[in-house]
Amino acid sequence: MPGLFFSHSNMTELNGKEDCKLAEGKVHKKKQKAFGADLKSYLKCMVPHIESGIKTSNSRNVMLSAEEVIQWSQSLEKLLASQSGQGVFREFLKSEFSEENIEFWLACEDYKKTKSDHLHGKAERIYAEFVQSDAIKQINIDYQMREATARKAQDPTHTSFDEAQKTVYILMERDSYPRFLKSKSYLNLLNQLQTNTSK
Repeated sequence: MPGLFFSHSNMTELNGKEDCKLAEGKVHKKKQKAFGADLKSYLKCMVPHIESGIKTSNSRNVMLSAEEVIQWSQSLEKLLASQSGQGVFREFLKSEFSEENIEFWLACEDYKKTKSDHLHGKAERIYAEFVQSDAIKQINIDYQMREATARKAQDPTHTSFDEAQKTVYILMERDSYPRFLKSKSYLNLLNQLQTNTSK
């Protein structure tokens, strides 16, 4: 029976392709676990006392409490009013590939507090990053609103992005926020805090 012969270069090529397939499979599995790991590492950074603080729920240095996390479920407004809530929600949006929504919303909040002489520069940056049709983090608004926002950004005032911000807020409120409240990341965090508080 004739044998199969591969030149050394062909074998290397084949092994390389197999390695790529294996690596792709590992990356896919990692992506599934990545969100939980990202959220955990985020919380450790954002909430340095979460592990020690939960156990000593009466101490003043508790950064995140079950009560605060429960409040997040009352409205998107309460979730976004919390620094920790913003961070946890952003991690969730990242897992859904829609973090541009909260980033745009936060950029608009910051923009409203900007001194008048800095408005032009910030308006240009926000427009380029989120609004223009080829923006890297393009938000989901219709053509008319995109055009109207472009005009307002050219002669900026503190309200230039208000309409677009409101649209993005409603989109998050109706779409991402309900899913966030049902997500494992939110429910596990709440459960962990409640369990540790009741100890």
